[in-house]
Amino acid sequence: MSLLASWTLGDHTDADGTTHPTYRKGSGPGVIVIHEIPGLTADVIGFGEEVVAAGFTVVMPHLFGKPETGAGPLAIAGTLRQVCVSKEFTKLATRETSPVAGWLRSLARELHAELGGPGVGALGMCFTGGFALAMMVDDAVAAPVLCQPSAPFPVGKARAADLNLSDADLATVRRRAAGGCQVLGLQFDKDPATGTRFDRLTSEIGDAFIRVEFPGRKHSTVTAHRQQEGVDRVLAFFSDKLQVG
Repeated sequence: MSLLASWTLGDHTDADGTTHPTYRKGSGPGVIVIHEIPGLTADVIGFGEEVVAAGFTVVMPHLFGKPETGAGPLAIAGTLRQVCVSKEFTKLATRETSPVAGWLRSLARELHAELGGPGVGALGMCFTGGFALAMMVDDAVAAPVLCQPSAPFPVGKARAADLNLSDADLATVRRRAAGGCQVLGLQFDKDPATGTRFDRLTSEIGDAFIRVEFPGRKHSTVTAHRQQEGVDRVLAFFSDKLQVG
């Protein structure tokens, strides 16, 4: 049986006419879980199920790759080719927000308008790790979580520290952080893919950035290299910020 059989397939179209499929399940406050490369793998879906079980309405956008494909080298290479030719994602540019952030913000606004409450949660991982920070620009997002943010690809010091945000969006992130919106970040402390972004976030928003690090050179904190402490911290963060119970 498909791992997504119990999820409701839908889609979302933003004001610019961009459409992506979505998978939805659960009840309670909304949380948008954005998959990593190569896509909606079994590990990502499994994590989504845990968020559902914790009392949330989870929406998982399908942005690239093929749902339920394994995370082997061929799948990763195929998805990287797809991502690299897409204009929705920035790969090497600095001080630039990925265009797909506009679609994700639109999805968050729609979910918040439907479910109410203080806002929705947003979690990105790996290549999409910084997308939750870009979504924080919109007031609909009350609980942004960054798992091992890896874009732009950390080639050189400038890219390794870049937050995948335009200057204007970074200014809004600073303003919202100063107003009380915290950001949770998870990474392995020796993961080369994340560069020095956590240091940059600490510098930019100070104590509003909750930094959770695990020892080692692994990468996927809540999926392939899952850390139970990390999963627990994410669920507690969503519960606190989105007022579950």
